[in-house]
Amino acid sequence: MPVAILDFGTNTFNLLIAEQTGSGFRVLYDGKQPVKLGKGGINKRTITPEAMERGFAAIGAHMQTIRKYDAGEIHAYATSAMRNADNGREFAAMIEKRFGFRTHIIDGEEEAALIYGGIRESVDFGDATAMILDIGGGSNEFIICNTGGIRWKRSFELGMARIIEMFRISDPITPHEISNIETYYAHALKPLMDEVDRYRPTMLVGASGTFDTLAAMAAYRFGIGTGNVSSVHMAAHRFGIGAEGASSVQIAPEFYREIHQALLHSTAEERLNMPGMEPVRVEMIVPATIFINFVYHSCQLESITQSRYALKEGVMARLVAGKNTC
Repeated sequence: MPVAILDFGTNTFNLLIAEQTGSGFRVLYDGKQPVKLGKGGINKRTITPEAMERGFAAIGAHMQTIRKYDAGEIHAYATSAMRNADNGREFAAMIEKRFGFRTHIIDGEEEAALIYGGIRESVDFGDATAMILDIGGGSNEFIICNTGGIRWKRSFELGMARIIEMFRISDPITPHEISNIETYYAHALKPLMDEVDRYRPTMLVGASGTFDTLAAMAAYRFGIGTGNVSSVHMAAHRFGIGAEGASSVQIAPEFYREIHQALLHSTAEERLNMPGMEPVRVEMIVPATIFINFVYHSCQLESITQSRYALKEGVMARLVAGKNTC
């Protein structure tokens, strides 16, 4: 019987519907609803009434899909915006009262572990030491790992919703503003740099919305015109990006650099019209690409792989393994 897994992020509320197939699982549906749960309150430790209403509307839309697939179980998880808001648990209780399921508000360590579990289902690390990066609206998760497991993990409250409320960002962003944001990142990420010196990762694996958008943009920009997951892999084949499997794709660093520069020099209106751009990412993708570029170069990484699997798929992998998911 299908299982529904909800991931209540800061920017989007995500839904996975999957069913077990032997020792693995098959994805039946993977979708998202824009919410911007942190807008107007994330740095004040609150979820505004307007954000709650957007959340309720998103869950309502997802519930229609869940009923369509006749999912027998609902597993819901909330991350940075809800765990750090003073009224986050109140919001979770309102969700349970309205929709009838419980939401697990997880800490950053658990979030990172679930992300790793999902990515292990989609990316072959080979002999490399990898750095997994999941960029969210409220927090960013880093996991240094290899095929043997996690070597280090940490969640940093450096999500892009926080950054755009902390910094003035012009349209387009100015070099001075980029420098200010990079200086902030450098100070905040000192604990990461210590671990990079220790483990020397070479492979960057990016998960979730920002990297999904970058992969779709790469597919369009380098010759493919649909921007969906199949086109990303068609682009990989045609341009030598190097597909890693059905749910991940390697983006050549030179392709990323071109997209990065285009984003830095664009206005919000121009970004909105860029093929592959999700409207919900238009505002946050500029500080996000600055973050990726800073991490990539500061950590002397050598490759970039985008994984479509992340937290939701990590939960499903645990369910298949018969492990407790909360």
